[in-house]
Amino acid sequence: MAYHSSFVIALFIALSFSSMDFGLAGRHLLQTTQPSLPNLPGFPTLPKTTMPPLPSLPQGNVPPLPTIPNLPQPSIPTTLPPLPSIPPMPTASFPNIPSIPTVIPSIPFFSPPPASTSP
Repeated sequence: MAYHSSFVIALFIALSFSSMDFGLAGRHLLQTTQPSLPNLPGFPTLPKTTMPPLPSLPQGNVPPLPTIPNLPQPSIPTTLPPLPSIPPMPTASFPNIPSIPTVIPSIPFFSPPPASTSP
């Protein structure tokens, strides 16, 4: 466990020192003057190209779509039929559960046997 905590402390110290170097480098860059950029050549103009027209698609002879036949509409009932009656459940008879005794019987304590020799 001590190795783990020492590793974390070493990592924290290393990150602290690296961030200090970045801060000093950034400050150094801000204090210096910026160099002037050289004149860069411009991009040459490219010739415009023309695209050839797309060929037209051939028009095929398509047969007409078939018509949907008119079917007779079914009549929807407005009242629901009566629900069937559920048969009664049979009653279950459970055996009688004996009662738990509440009085703890006493255990007789016997006296120890007499000693064979007396002191």
